[in-house]
Amino acid sequence: MEIELKPASKYERRIFYKEEWNVKDVPDFIIDSITSREFGFDHYGQGPNDRYKTFPDALRLKRFIKVKQPFAAYCSVAFYEKPKQRKGWQQSELVFDVDAKDIPIRTCDCKEGEVCDKCLNQAKDIVLMIKDVLNDDFGLNNINMVYSGRGYHVRVLDEEVMDASSDLRGQIVQYVIGAKEPDLTNNLGFNNLQHFIIPYGYPYNFTRWAKYTILHLTKDSELDNVNKKLLRDVLKERHFLEEDSWGLFRANIGPIRYKRLISAVARVNMGITDTKVSIDLKRILRLPSTLHSKVSMKSTLIKNIETFDPFDDAVPQFVYDRK
Repeated sequence: MEIELKPASKYERRIFYKEEWNVKDVPDFIIDSITSREFGFDHYGQGPNDRYKTFPDALRLKRFIKVKQPFAAYCSVAFYEKPKQRKGWQQSELVFDVDAKDIPIRTCDCKEGEVCDKCLNQAKDIVLMIKDVLNDDFGLNNINMVYSGRGYHVRVLDEEVMDASSDLRGQIVQYVIGAKEPDLTNNLGFNNLQHFIIPYGYPYNFTRWAKYTILHLTKDSELDNVNKKLLRDVLKERHFLEEDSWGLFRANIGPIRYKRLISAVARVNMGITDTKVSIDLKRILRLPSTLHSKVSMKSTLIKNIETFDPFDDAVPQFVYDRK
């Protein structure tokens, strides 16, 4: 059956929250801190204007959602002493928001603002790379992967990053997604920032992402300061990157044009994730287990990202019942 990503009707929302939604599907990392989080709701499809909601326990949250059957439900990444007033900030999750419709170089034929199985798979590949960097380079392990409905949220709750400032979060994001052009004259990368150390070997991580981006370019791709001739040459010579032969690739492109390309790739990579979400200490995110009503998909905590398929694991029953 082909899944049509169209908005859910009010009747379909009612059926979902009455028959399918279960508060037990809300992740433990949210329930365990429920009294410290702000919740927000969109009841009419116009944005989350019902904010500053708090709940003392999962039962009260369940009752509210069962009655209201919201168009969308959200909760804060921040923990507060007084979440109802958003006062007394304590700490926040570090978040990477990868939306399939906003991937800078997509390999599908979707129109602007649309998503399909191909670009959703591309988004999944990206979050797998992000998870690997967080694990391998930073040693972070409390990483929760959530399918948001049109992409993925990577939600990190390791204590090492929970109290990080917005500036430090921005630096971490730049490292993780290869969005800062490395200094090609040395291999030091970032140094110690506040109390958190961003690993050495930054050029390696950058080339990992640069390779990903360059291998996804097409003849119609547009990059700042990269003309059509350079793009054609990149496409012609990029087979060297499949064998990690960066030296041959760089030599054939030429050092000046290579530097221009690398600068353009760094700017492209900055759009891989929504950095504004990552640095916002008071951001609210879609509540896992609830309905993304614009596309009739469930926001879902992912137990195994390797095998997760949104078109099998995040489709509400009412979608299958549509005629």
